[in-house]
Amino acid sequence: MRFDETGAKSALRKLFDRAVEVADPMRMMPAQLPLKPTGRVVVIGAGKASARMAEAVESVWGPCEGLVITRYGYARPCKGIEIVEAAHPVPDAAGAKATARMVDLLAGLGEGDFVLALISGGASALLVAPVAGVTLEEKRAVNAALLASGAPIDRMNTVRKHLSRVKGGQLAAAAHPARMLALMISDVPGDDPAFIGSGPTVGDPSTLSDARAVLDRWSIPVPPSVTLALAQGSGVVPPGDPRLSTVENRVVAAPAQSLEAAAILATAAGADVRLLGDALEGEARDVAAAQAAQALALRAAMGPGDKPILLLSGGELTVTRRGDGIGGPNAEFCLALALALQGAKGIHALACDTDGVDGAAEVAGAIIGPDTLTRAGAADIDAAKALSRNDAHCFFAGLGDQVITGPTLTNVNDFRAILILPPSG
Repeated sequence: MRFDETGAKSALRKLFDRAVEVADPMRMMPAQLPLKPTGRVVVIGAGKASARMAEAVESVWGPCEGLVITRYGYARPCKGIEIVEAAHPVPDAAGAKATARMVDLLAGLGEGDFVLALISGGASALLVAPVAGVTLEEKRAVNAALLASGAPIDRMNTVRKHLSRVKGGQLAAAAHPARMLALMISDVPGDDPAFIGSGPTVGDPSTLSDARAVLDRWSIPVPPSVTLALAQGSGVVPPGDPRLSTVENRVVAAPAQSLEAAAILATAAGADVRLLGDALEGEARDVAAAQAAQALALRAAMGPGDKPILLLSGGELTVTRRGDGIGGPNAEFCLALALALQGAKGIHALACDTDGVDGAAEVAGAIIGPDTLTRAGAADIDAAKALSRNDAHCFFAGLGDQVITGPTLTNVNDFRAILILPPSG
């Protein structure tokens, strides 16, 4: 791996690949599993990594009874656990039907039974059971509006919980009095289990008033049925509820581990690594502007022979939809970063979602270099216009600078790397 102008693009991609590799459930799940309990064992799960997690479970425990819901294209071969594919990020009927079947599977369990729950990012959309009076289409509309609002993921999930019959600890309550172990792959800043997949196995102290406040704060339009539902009772299970007394929640993979693995690889290759945090939040273009200023200041202070500097960060950025383009927070971060850098020499960057999907596009993210804006101009692609339209994916597609991985089968949130090379002499 070479940190120079010729090798920068390849080096950044290798760092991203390393971050994804260490979060592969087949690599890290076996060590997290207890001995298979005696008696009836049921495996359930939801999320973009859940099918791979189920595959890892069966590699240790053998064929198991169960049902797991994952995103279209993310299924894995399992001998006993049924894998159902459904839509993400906006839920569909397949997810709703599978969720109903999952609840039915849990309904008859008793004290001697054991449930292994496999939860990862994406479960918020894949576990679909709207509260009474709210249709699936209305739930889909609210979900789409939340995604376009720019609200942080924890605030979005507050609304989702109070419009659901399975989120916010309700899935675990449905399995009571069976024992439950929930293993989670975190895609949320801070790794709070209550916000991973909207916490289907975790108690939540939020209220209907909190959910209404999110809709007001981000001016999110909702149909009358949702307004009515958020004025009536909620099934969200509070912490300390007796139905959660037999549940253990455990995070088995998180963004910090992936950033650390990339940092170790980059350090071994001669870079001076600066970790900016694994839980960054905010508007993608605003964070890009701040990190561009930091990178420019560092480059200005470098001299020939200095070590390359690598800025690493994770977390989950947001995009407030202003235009009609196709984009996602990672691609928008890269586009805004390129505009802020204005072709500054020696600075290259990559931003990707570790699940391989940035926004709703089948693209992980993008990569930029000092020549990004020059090449865009030569191709008659207007970078500023693309940013104003939230059209970052089309911008980078036109340059051939998208990062496309296909399903990575894991999900530990965003990975951002800015490489700052010293002047040559």
